[in-house]
Amino acid sequence: MIERGHPQVSLSRQCELLKLSRSSVYYVPHEQCQEDLDLMYMIDQQHLETPYYGSRKIRVHLQRQGYRVNRKRVQRLMRTMGIQAVYPRPRASIPADGHKVYPYLLKGLGIDRPNQVWSTDISYVPLARGFMYLVAIIDWYSRKMLSWRVSNTMDTDFCGHGLLH
Repeated sequence: MIERGHPQVSLSRQCELLKLSRSSVYYVPHEQCQEDLDLMYMIDQQHLETPYYGSRKIRVHLQRQGYRVNRKRVQRLMRTMGIQAVYPRPRASIPADGHKVYPYLLKGLGIDRPNQVWSTDISYVPLARGFMYLVAIIDWYSRKMLSWRVSNTMDTDFCGHGLLH
């Protein structure tokens, strides 16, 4: 939407009109190095086998595979990929003070027709040279994907606006 070198509207003014920071116009994302991509692939494979492994155990697994990697790097890559160990969190079922509890509206509901209940999910998709995020809207009765979108970021435009248009 930004037109560089516009004769009447400066780049600064265009950013101001679009409510963008100027730095976002100049930002050029750098590619992940091949070693990080290889590590991310190995982490993803191990996470699929043992989703309860955290960064410590994944680091040990990678070291056994011959990779020289520390825990902080594994944590950073797992955070980048949006994955974390699956285990019961301490005190997870105890609500915080002042926390509003919403009722589960589907309890006892027989789902017996299309378009009665929809849900959404965001998933991480590994690719040969990086990864993408996939958001989908699914009909519970037919289990069909009603709409989907792929993005390399998890911004609000990706997750919401125009998903069903």
